[in-house]
Amino acid sequence: MEEVKLLGLWYSPFCHRVEWALKIKGVKCEFIEENLQNKSPLLLESNPIHKKIPVLIHNGKSICESMVIVEYIDETFEGPPILPNDPYDRAMARFWVKFFEDKGSAVGTSFFHKSEKAKEEVCEMLKILDNELKDKKFFVGDKFGLADIAANFLALWMGILEEATGIILVTKEKYPNFYAWRDEYINGNKEYLPSRDELLAFFKARFQAAATPPYSN
Repeated sequence: MEEVKLLGLWYSPFCHRVEWALKIKGVKCEFIEENLQNKSPLLLESNPIHKKIPVLIHNGKSICESMVIVEYIDETFEGPPILPNDPYDRAMARFWVKFFEDKGSAVGTSFFHKSEKAKEEVCEMLKILDNELKDKKFFVGDKFGLADIAANFLALWMGILEEATGIILVTKEKYPNFYAWRDEYINGNKEYLPSRDELLAFFKARFQAAATPPYSN
């Protein structure tokens, strides 16, 4: 019997990528919620180099980094393919994954640190994506796949952070193709996505706590 465990945080888009891939393959796993302020011995043992989540433990072997894990899941378990069959499409999927990994950190910095430079970087990224998504439903080919899973933080989490902070980066007027893609992404994948209301409540509370002076009543 397969033993599959996932070390993560319920609100993390990176952990959610792995959960999504497991659902596509129909693989059940034990989700172990971590505390990054007090990391478990299992996490430190399973990812001794970076000491980060997510970590997939499959039959006692640990795999780290969200998109590396997603590819591992695709290659290891039976079920609908996540990577395209065509070599060119696979290369393009990995190109977009790399693009999101390189550019994505600016999204978090825009909201958590309110960096103007990061906001400019996000807007440049959105221009590229808006152009790429013209008349397209998916990033590669005609099926949901690897690149689309990697884009989950743009489709769901960024909108939640906008609402939680009041910092609006995406408008229908400025990025119409991206805006339409985001709506279709969320509406078409509800069975795979976490609760928007729960995520919004979590991040609102987090930003409110960060803005509250430590000795306020």
